[in-house]
Amino acid sequence: MSRRTLAGGLAIAAALTLTTLPAAAAQLSVKFPSAKFPLGTRPVPTKTMTAVTQGIDLYDVKAGSSTDGYTVTILMPSGRDYGTLPTAEARVAEVEATGESASLQKVIRPSVADAPSQTVYMVRVGLWSFDDKKKADDTAKKLKEAGLKVKVDYLGDDGLKTTGPWDAKVVLIDAGAFRGSYAASLGTSVAKRETVSSMAKARNAVVGLNGGFFNIHTAKALRGEPVGASVVGGKLLSEAVPGRSAVVLRGRSAKITELKTTVTAISQDGEKVEVNGINRATVTDELVLYTEEYGAKTPTGGTDAVIDANGKVTGLRASGGAVAAGMRVLHGNGVASDWLNEHAFQDWTVQVETKVVDLRTKKALKLTPDLNVIAGGVGLVRNGKVKITAKRDGHDSMNMILRRHPRTLLGTTRNGSLILATIDGRQPGVTVGANFVEAAQFMRWLGATQAINLDGGGSTAMIVGNKLVNRPSDGAERGVGDALLVLPS
Repeated sequence: MSRRTLAGGLAIAAALTLTTLPAAAAQLSVKFPSAKFPLGTRPVPTKTMTAVTQGIDLYDVKAGSSTDGYTVTILMPSGRDYGTLPTAEARVAEVEATGESASLQKVIRPSVADAPSQTVYMVRVGLWSFDDKKKADDTAKKLKEAGLKVKVDYLGDDGLKTTGPWDAKVVLIDAGAFRGSYAASLGTSVAKRETVSSMAKARNAVVGLNGGFFNIHTAKALRGEPVGASVVGGKLLSEAVPGRSAVVLRGRSAKITELKTTVTAISQDGEKVEVNGINRATVTDELVLYTEEYGAKTPTGGTDAVIDANGKVTGLRASGGAVAAGMRVLHGNGVASDWLNEHAFQDWTVQVETKVVDLRTKKALKLTPDLNVIAGGVGLVRNGKVKITAKRDGHDSMNMILRRHPRTLLGTTRNGSLILATIDGRQPGVTVGANFVEAAQFMRWLGATQAINLDGGGSTAMIVGNKLVNRPSDGAERGVGDALLVLPS
């Protein structure tokens, strides 16, 4: 195996030894682009290629340079760093009353496919070079002492004009040469968060990538729960948010689409009821299915119907217990608890039917052992064109659309090859990350005709050959809800 560094010339360096490629594998049908880097002033990138295994190449991509500095941003009464024009003008007056000069900055968040542009205003004090951050800190301290709420901002994070730099890792998986398969993993349980490294090691994966968003707004012990569809080995373990983006993995194929899931409980007396969720916390009057993969106790304050693999109710119990291996539990509270008490008697059967529908084809997916699904965060590219579905996918805020963050990205090419990428961010002077528009442009540049944004920020992590190859913004790898794994043949 070899590693090549390309930046106008060619250099050879030693690299991690994983396998020796046959000569034919060098002829890839998915290739790294020869065009200039698509972001900033379109610099020529430096890229280092490592051949990982047959059909899989890893690229370390660096582009741009650091020219951004620091400013002090005045927070609005809402706590946000932007507001309406009258609110911002009032903040300018408050700053000037302290003896400092303030600037009013008009900011236009770009429109996306399903949300219009938004115009807001920011109030800022001072502009300092990258090496003069202490001066920004001192000014912020003075303004805080005057009673203003402020923060020191690195301008590269704004999402506005920048020269970078960018530090990205790209895995290209050639559909014609790759002989392994794709899978999803939730780790040891749905409820527990786990690092991508741990999940990749457990399956001996060649490549691991952090998956979709997970629920940070639930109880701490349950925060591994995916927000959106999760299928592992043909088993639905988390329901879809209807219409949101997802990646469907089957064998060595990957498809980006939108999904809807339905789960129905059917008692032997013929009564049917909708199951509202799978492996998550409940709200009033909900019926939720818990599987053995949940890894936590069912909620208290309701009724549990324990069901075996054949749908036989082995017993009703007060809720708050574990889910035994090979069993499932239907938990209900309020009216859902009443339904269980009326239609899930001991020794009766209650069948649970699950359906996952591809909303592009209008067809149900076959829940076979080779099917895996990971929920995406935001659709970025569809049919070769930028199409950012931020509102539909629950991320149409100024912070998510415009500001730059670390990104985890997945794309497919016209011939079915897979592109996995991370763009590190939140590291001033080292790498600025990307906003949604930039992420979409980056994936199109790499050759993706379909692309989505997965969870990012501190969750962004790529594992290749049991090694973390990117630099997470938290300084260390974070536990996440799920992961995409590339398995050897």
